[in-house]
Amino acid sequence: MLTRTGGFGVLMAAAVGTLVLLPANGLAQAEVFRVDPCTSAVLYVTRLAAVSGCAAEGNALDQHTLGVMYANGIDVVEDDAEAVRWFRMAAEQGHPEAQHDLGLMYAEGDGVPEDDVEAVRWYRLAAEQGYVPAYGNLGVMYDNGYGVPENDAEALRWYRLAAKQQFAPAQYNLGVMYDNGYGVPENDAEALRWYRLAAEQRSAPAQYNLGVIYSDGDGVPEDDVAAVHWYQLSAKQGFPAAQYNLGVMYDNGDGVPEDDGEAIRWYQLAAEQEHEIAQFTLGMMYSKGEGVPEDKDKAIHWYRLAAEQGHDIAQTNLGVMYAQRWYRYELEEIHRDTLAEASLGFVQHDLVLSYMWFTVSATQGNEVAQRNKGAIEEWLTREQIAEAQRLSQEWLERRVQEGNEPSETIRMPNQ
Repeated sequence: MLTRTGGFGVLMAAAVGTLVLLPANGLAQAEVFRVDPCTSAVLYVTRLAAVSGCAAEGNALDQHTLGVMYANGIDVVEDDAEAVRWFRMAAEQGHPEAQHDLGLMYAEGDGVPEDDVEAVRWYRLAAEQGYVPAYGNLGVMYDNGYGVPENDAEALRWYRLAAKQQFAPAQYNLGVMYDNGYGVPENDAEALRWYRLAAEQRSAPAQYNLGVIYSDGDGVPEDDVAAVHWYQLSAKQGFPAAQYNLGVMYDNGDGVPEDDGEAIRWYQLAAEQEHEIAQFTLGMMYSKGEGVPEDKDKAIHWYRLAAEQGHDIAQTNLGVMYAQRWYRYELEEIHRDTLAEASLGFVQHDLVLSYMWFTVSATQGNEVAQRNKGAIEEWLTREQIAEAQRLSQEWLERRVQEGNEPSETIRMPNQ
């Protein structure tokens, strides 16, 4: 007998870690709309002409602004290499925002080969002029050991400098450091304080982490209503982990009236952003017909998306779905000689895919998948087993090439 594993409606917390680098040129957007000419003797017809003309004359402000336009595709075709060129011109004149943004391009490998050492150099030049986002990103570099030796104390120093200037990403990262005891003694109250300061500035990950804290009652009285409040603020900004957890709250009626429709809506929004647990949850719901009409094809669709991301239970359940679909043909006694050739191939391939996904899941240590794999071996020919093994090996090699490892255990809030 094949065994399905897993459940749904369980809160999760993504591994709380530092934010990635400051989003490209986020603080420079207002400058893009500067249309005054750099000389009163010239009248420019378009915004682009004004900025381009002044940039060509060596105006660092407009060189940086033109870099922002190319980096974001504003009034021009997006072109990272051209953005780097203009950022560099302004940065070499000592423009701090351009120095920071040039560092970001090196850190991300946008328009130039990725080079963390060069990124740190430009961040440091911007930081020496007091540019606050550069403080934050220097913290990120020390936090992760990018371009410099990993150093929690240095990360904390830069985060504090930025956080004291009300820089929300750094406030969030300080919360993470206190939450996890990185470089400081673990301190729930300090984590809460910094998360709240960042959340009040609309930091979606900080709002999400506050939701988890109130769900768990970590350093605060457990409060599902407060948790829902913070999840909603984060989810409405499109943060997928918050969308998923908000779905869970509606699914279980925690802090809000139970509402299957709202639960599905938030699960779907998270799943469409490649949140693998939301995808897995939708697969479970459609396979069982709980909260939605039972739909095996939709279950397979969502399980497959989660399975492709390395979710071992989704891989196991996907294997079960394929095996069951194959077996239904056998139970219905559809004789092979009455099946169209294409249909027969489709049905037989289900069994191959079933074995393939059991194999992939078993390599991650899933014991249920290992048992299921053994259970269906007698149904396959030697050639089919060889094909399934080839497919599973190709999948595993592709994951390694993409730099992905099998899904790690996810930290769950207390239930």
